[in-house]
Amino acid sequence: MILGLTIVLLLVLFLPFTVKNVEHNLEAFLFIMGLLAATISQVLDNQLIIKALKDPLQITFAVFLAGLFFKWCQKPLEKGIRGLSQAIPFRLFLALVIIILGLISSMITAIIAAIALTVVVSVLQLERKSEIRFVVLACFSIGLGAVLTPIGEPLSTIAISKLNQDFFYLLRSIGILVIPAVIIFAILAAILVNPKNNTHQQKKKLKTDSYKDIIGRALNIYLFVMGLTLLGAGFEPFIKEYLLRLSPSVLYWINIISAILDNATLAAAEISSIMDESAIKAILLGLLISGGMLIPGNIPNIIAAQKLNITSREWASFGVPVGLLTMIIFFFILQAFG
Repeated sequence: MILGLTIVLLLVLFLPFTVKNVEHNLEAFLFIMGLLAATISQVLDNQLIIKALKDPLQITFAVFLAGLFFKWCQKPLEKGIRGLSQAIPFRLFLALVIIILGLISSMITAIIAAIALTVVVSVLQLERKSEIRFVVLACFSIGLGAVLTPIGEPLSTIAISKLNQDFFYLLRSIGILVIPAVIIFAILAAILVNPKNNTHQQKKKLKTDSYKDIIGRALNIYLFVMGLTLLGAGFEPFIKEYLLRLSPSVLYWINIISAILDNATLAAAEISSIMDESAIKAILLGLLISGGMLIPGNIPNIIAAQKLNITSREWASFGVPVGLLTMIIFFFILQAFG
């Protein structure tokens, strides 16, 4: 059993990063891997199937409704963003965008917050270096803030499901660390992002999502979370055999691999309700912070990079140092306060 799960884990960890077809069909791939892991562990019963069908409903519904709202209100939003950016001191505006998107992402989902970010950037006429810095810092903020409720992103959905906790558990558990981090990223943006260009160069307009895009995105999220639910249940024996013996500090740094792999996938494989709270905090924070370092690490990164044509090298040049510094700071905070 352990050998089979180890093979599945290696496939999940490396194929999305190395095989384009897998990367482009990640939801279907993870669903298949989840079925395989649950079958190997002999946990694929009616109860698990019902759970896998039920777990994705909240986040899927939230993504669908938010997608409709964004489609219907995109033009007024663009007009409002343009007006606010002109009425408020520019650096204060940047900081407020990062704080608001970071905190509201837990309710509108990280996906919709990332799409909203691309609209803000398309309005702002930033120079390229500043644009990349702003987008990376905003995605760090969105990735952290979205975890505060189970509808914010797949990682939080999976975590709440596996821990059998209530809607506000993550807000109570790590909100005291996440919210100040969001504010710090906003301050960094205000300092490091230069004011917009005074040129009249027009940026390419973002494509408006069709109803097919909105429905497709919601269905992909449903399949994605279903696959992660199966994957998490299938990996329970692996977790009990290996990960429960590791200290929270080791778990924290191991999860730096979330920079190149989707953090929800890793959360599904690592988190268990029989872990103590310090280990759960270490896993979650390690995944959340490192998930912002590179494009594949988190859904907001992927969406923003795709819509704004940011390359992996451009993202890494700023995301890696910011992420490593944040990892070090949070490591000492966890050591001091647990």
